[in-house]
Amino acid sequence: MAKIGIIGGSGLSRLKTLSVNKKELIDTPYGEPSAPLQFGHLNGLEVAFLPRHGGNHQVPPHMVNYRANIWALREAGVERVIGMAAVGGISERFGPGVLCVPDQIIDYTYGRSHTFYEQDLSSVIHIDFTEPYCEVLRNALISSAQGIGEPLVTEGTYGAAQGPRLETAAEIRRMARDGCDIVGMTGMPEASLAKELDLCYANFSLVVNWAAGLGDGGPITMQEIERHLAKGMTRAVRVVSSMDTGG
Repeated sequence: MAKIGIIGGSGLSRLKTLSVNKKELIDTPYGEPSAPLQFGHLNGLEVAFLPRHGGNHQVPPHMVNYRANIWALREAGVERVIGMAAVGGISERFGPGVLCVPDQIIDYTYGRSHTFYEQDLSSVIHIDFTEPYCEVLRNALISSAQGIGEPLVTEGTYGAAQGPRLETAAEIRRMARDGCDIVGMTGMPEASLAKELDLCYANFSLVVNWAAGLGDGGPITMQEIERHLAKGMTRAVRVVSSMDTGG
């Protein structure tokens, strides 16, 4: 049984340091997940790895089958899930290159299949989403970063945008007024679906650019994003692989 699940985002479609024992495409009541799960060891850590956007990064954020992904991880015996993501920075301390473990989220997405609780119910079910992320897993990531001397912002609010386009400057100004520190396109419904299945879930984000209208005021380029992805995801994986999961 894999002790922890890792959902790889942009820049992490392949986990090169994962020693793979097997791959399995798990069928779910909600269709196929983004890719076969890869089971193996990451620096001694037993994991199941799933690339959120598919093995070739071909699935856009609004088309990800979030329900199938989360269901497949649960079926594989995973109880703790790290959702890794590349995001834009909004608040001053969330500049490009910053690693962060947010503690709150605001959902701006629409039209996504966002719950398992919608058919054949004996009663309506509402989950408590006051604290969207698992503190146990958040603290494990924070402790790991501290242990290897990797700077990490330990709190913040993730604004989940629809995508696949980047945001307008006005949308980012609204998010800033709402209290968002970072913006990404995959944070929801991934977090709430994990909560519905009682999985311990934490987001681990790498800031790869200033959000629209911030920074030097110029356009956001893929060259800038890819430059920060290349270095930052290596650091992020090092933090994950150094975790003490408590057995």
